[in-house]
Amino acid sequence: MELSRNEKLLIKTLKELGGSASIDILIKKLGMSIVEIMNAASWLKMKGAVKIEERLRTEYKLSPEGEKSLNQGLPEKRLLESLLKSGKENIEKLKNEIGKDVVSLGIAYLKGNGIEIINGNIILQDPEKARYAVETNTNSLKNYLNADQETLKRLLKRGLIEKRDIVERIISLTNVGNSIEDKDLEIRDEITQLTPQDIQTGSWREKDLKRYDIRMFAPLPDMGREHPLSEFISRVRRIFLSMGFKEIDGDYIVPAFWNMDALYIPQDHPARDMQDTFYMDSESNLPDYAKTVENIHKSGGGISRGWRYEWNREMARKNILRTHTTVNSIKYLYDHRNEEIIRVFMVGRVFRRENMDPTHLPEFHQIEGVMVEPSSNFSMLLGTLHRFYSSLGFKEIKFKPSYFPYTEPSVEVHVFTDGKWLELGGAGVFRPEVTIPLGIKDKVLAWGLGLERLAMLYYGLNNIRDLYIADLDILRSLPLL
Repeated sequence: MELSRNEKLLIKTLKELGGSASIDILIKKLGMSIVEIMNAASWLKMKGAVKIEERLRTEYKLSPEGEKSLNQGLPEKRLLESLLKSGKENIEKLKNEIGKDVVSLGIAYLKGNGIEIINGNIILQDPEKARYAVETNTNSLKNYLNADQETLKRLLKRGLIEKRDIVERIISLTNVGNSIEDKDLEIRDEITQLTPQDIQTGSWREKDLKRYDIRMFAPLPDMGREHPLSEFISRVRRIFLSMGFKEIDGDYIVPAFWNMDALYIPQDHPARDMQDTFYMDSESNLPDYAKTVENIHKSGGGISRGWRYEWNREMARKNILRTHTTVNSIKYLYDHRNEEIIRVFMVGRVFRRENMDPTHLPEFHQIEGVMVEPSSNFSMLLGTLHRFYSSLGFKEIKFKPSYFPYTEPSVEVHVFTDGKWLELGGAGVFRPEVTIPLGIKDKVLAWGLGLERLAMLYYGLNNIRDLYIADLDILRSLPLL
């Protein structure tokens, strides 16, 4: 059997290691790269000399909390040390001294194991029993590498250790590989390129030439690509551009007037509270038609009864980080109010005081759009949205009546995916209290759709934060659009 230099080295090393070894061990032993080892192993597998197996190995390591507990002591140990001084401590007093979490966790693991809670006090009733519980838990943590499955489960549940499943490649000699004699494993230098001197002197006859095969194993190169979220935004843009819409953009920092008041959102609306909106330490001037908006808010301007309150001009002048992209649509309508036909959209970032969780972020994107033309109607709005979601691959789409302060009628868009209906955005016809101050008489069709939730569905993600992390392995695993 003809063998290359690396193939001979691999067989010799496997024989020294008892006929089988993992890739990691071979890398350390041979000083070769994983690509070189897998190339040699792939060739030897084709020749029947080795077999390559994949095994799942579970590895445990201390979590940051586990390392902290090992260095500073488990919460139950620190609690016991405090109780041994007096035998009785007030819970609230102890929380101030050694920490709320230490006391709470310590009680959880020692209650019934030497301590009891009576009238807001921690009583040490059986010091030896408590010491035994603390020593048992401490030893379990120290010796977690040799622990049984039940102990590992307890440590995992407490967050003291972390579990990781590792796929390990094992290369083993077959009978054919074991039968190769040592004399056939003599190592000779191989050359990959002939020089003019080799040819002229004939020295090439004394050297081994490395063979090449286009079928041999080779790693796929890491190729650059656009970020998956940027790819998805580009796809959304292409859909609306293909439908004849024009893309617009706008400022992140806007006066509350354009973000709220011009959209007939009352100044006492919960969305305007400090806990929901990011306010800036600056103000902006208001447009001329702010007086008309003020009258609409106060008395309805002959259109409706209005909100019936005293409109605050200073509140309207305050600058905020835009909470929705509709602010740019209404501004565009004001700047182009004399145009008969308007069909625009934008995909932009918006900002709200949201707590981060798997479905919410304080900064996210909205897909915004408006249509104005003499024949515009509610059915046209629904048809446009149906075509958009159909273009993204959703087969079942339905609309549910809803409420928004500045549209009537209003709907929510729902799509059927993974066996359930999901709400993905809102839409409606701007109320006359919004459009008449602008001098627009035709119906204005508008929508504001969530981008990240759409992208999560498209990429099969359960956590919105996965769209923004810098984990290259996860980003590369997401499908190309």
